[in-house]
Amino acid sequence: MQAPVQGRATGDALPLKFNGILLIAGAGTVERDLLVKLADRAEGLVGADRGGDLLIEAGLVPDAVIGDLDSVADPSGFPGRTRVIALPEQDTTDFEKCLYCTSAPVTVALGMTGERFDHTLAALHVVARYAAKGRRIVLIDEHDLAYGIAGSMRIRVGKGARISIYPLGRTRFLRSTGLLYPLDGLEMEQGKAIGTSNQAIADVISIEVAPGVQDPWLLILDRGLLDPVLAGILEQPGS
Repeated sequence: MQAPVQGRATGDALPLKFNGILLIAGAGTVERDLLVKLADRAEGLVGADRGGDLLIEAGLVPDAVIGDLDSVADPSGFPGRTRVIALPEQDTTDFEKCLYCTSAPVTVALGMTGERFDHTLAALHVVARYAAKGRRIVLIDEHDLAYGIAGSMRIRVGKGARISIYPLGRTRFLRSTGLLYPLDGLEMEQGKAIGTSNQAIADVISIEVAPGVQDPWLLILDRGLLDPVLAGILEQPGS
C-alpha cells in the first residue's frame, strides 16, 4: 500500500520513462482478453484513474495509476510497486494526465472510447494535441485502431484492407500510393472533407502530407492490423 503522490508532472521522477510500448487503460469499453494480450507485450502499464482498477481486476499490476482519482475504488489499495499519482487539476482529462506524466516510443490506449461520446471526443482532442508534439498514440476499441499521425507515413496493411483518414484539424496531402482513392492534392478538414472508407489496393500504402505546417490526422484501420502498425512505429527514427 502507498499514499498518493500529489502534484503536477514536475520534478526529477517524472515523466515516467518507458523504452517500449506503454499501455494505458481507461474506464471506457475494455475487453479483458485484449487487455491481457496487450499487457503481455507492453513494457509499461498505466491506469487512467478507474482504469487502474480494471487492470487489477484483469490480474495485472499497473506501474502507475494517474488521474484526479475521483473514480478509483481505493487509491491506497494498489500493490506497493504501483505508483499512485494524484493530480487534482481539472484543466486536463485523466488520459492527458497519463500522457504528460509519461514518455514512451509508442502509447497504446484502451478504454478511451465507447460508453460516453463526450469521453471519445475528449480522447481525440488529446490525441490531436500530443500527436502535434510528436507523441505516437494508438487508440483501440472493439473494432478499430486509430493512430494519430503528424506528418507522412508508410505501412504494410495488406491488399484489400479498409483505410480511413480523418483530419484532426486541417491537413493538406501531397500524394499517396496504394489507395483506391488517392489523396493527391486533397485538403481535409472537419466539416469540409474527410477520407473515410478508402481501401488498400497494394500491400504497402504511403501517405505524404504537403510541405509546411499540417495538423495531425488519424489513420483508422481494423484492429487486427495492430501488429504491423506497432512494428512500423517502432521502426521509425527516434523510437
